[in-house]
Amino acid sequence: MVGFVQLERPYFYCRTCRRGSYPFDEALNLAPGRLQLDVQQAAARVVIESPYDEAQTLFHDLTGVSMGAERMHTLTNQAAEGLTVLDVAPSRKAIEQRIAEVAAGKWRRPVVVLGLDGAYVPTRPESARGRRPGQRHQRAQRPRWKGAWRDAKGFRFYLIDEGRIVHLLSWHQVQNEADLGEALKQVKDAGLIPEDQVRLCVVCDGASWIWKHVKSLFPSARQVLDYYHCKEYLHKVAKAQYGTSEQALEWVEATLTRHYVAKLGWVLGGMKRMQATSEEAQKAISNCWDYLHDHRDRTHYRQLRRGGYAIGSGGIESSNKFICHVRLKRSGAWWYELNSNQMLALRCAKYNGTFDRVFERHQRRLREA
Repeated sequence: MVGFVQLERPYFYCRTCRRGSYPFDEALNLAPGRLQLDVQQAAARVVIESPYDEAQTLFHDLTGVSMGAERMHTLTNQAAEGLTVLDVAPSRKAIEQRIAEVAAGKWRRPVVVLGLDGAYVPTRPESARGRRPGQRHQRAQRPRWKGAWRDAKGFRFYLIDEGRIVHLLSWHQVQNEADLGEALKQVKDAGLIPEDQVRLCVVCDGASWIWKHVKSLFPSARQVLDYYHCKEYLHKVAKAQYGTSEQALEWVEATLTRHYVAKLGWVLGGMKRMQATSEEAQKAISNCWDYLHDHRDRTHYRQLRRGGYAIGSGGIESSNKFICHVRLKRSGAWWYELNSNQMLALRCAKYNGTFDRVFERHQRRLREA
């Protein structure tokens, strides 16, 4: 804001370790180049909320500092390079403090919910990198690559406090289920979630890969099948069997009531006795019966509600929306997998409250280099 400033400072070199340093730079936390870390961090905060071209204009209007979109892209990716779940996760002390605030004045331990799910994001292949022959406007009009929608799998830990959610930890990446399981294992091994101070509850849909990791890492956690996924299955049965008639509404409301009060045996028995009116209805009934029967031990909703546990996966669904969809699912946006994961890591750091710590890590890496 005051223009260029020229600094003269001594340089020291160690002949033994053959390394040099500028102590004055370290005292002032100076970074190589014209843009210092506070400016880079401010730019990253704008970039993780809006597209690069829009962020460039907004950043200049707010600060008076000019920074190109390409420069913003480079600096943001450098700060996010190599981030892992432990780099963006809050410390155990910070998590315990949030748990203590929720537990204050209550006679039983608070409930911590773990949700796991995936969110589709638009990606482009690595072959799309580099310049292609031909005029620039023709390259833009006729790309030779085809985009694909990839699953950004993630998990979220959060507290339930009288109907509101207190966020603890989120991690989302474009990854397979093995990578997600490894990240969850790192959180478990680091002891970030004090399981002896809370009642752990896992709320997910019926995906088998999710429950595989849950049983392996958190065998004592209360397992809950998302109630609203069950509703979707039952509504499909009602539509296939009765169409849009009043009978369909009556059947689905009565069945949902039985399911809500943990009368799953009645629900399964009623579906078993149903006479399908079409092949489509038979398929819907069969799929719904298998789904509910396979997860019958995870549908004790009456007891779960009495215990203060969650029965819906809205916490992880909202995490998918605010971390993944808001930034990555933009009109015309197609992401390289590496860039999308770096952006997701920074957004997780923001919601986890560790954004400043990420840039302290970036500063140490620059100093070591």
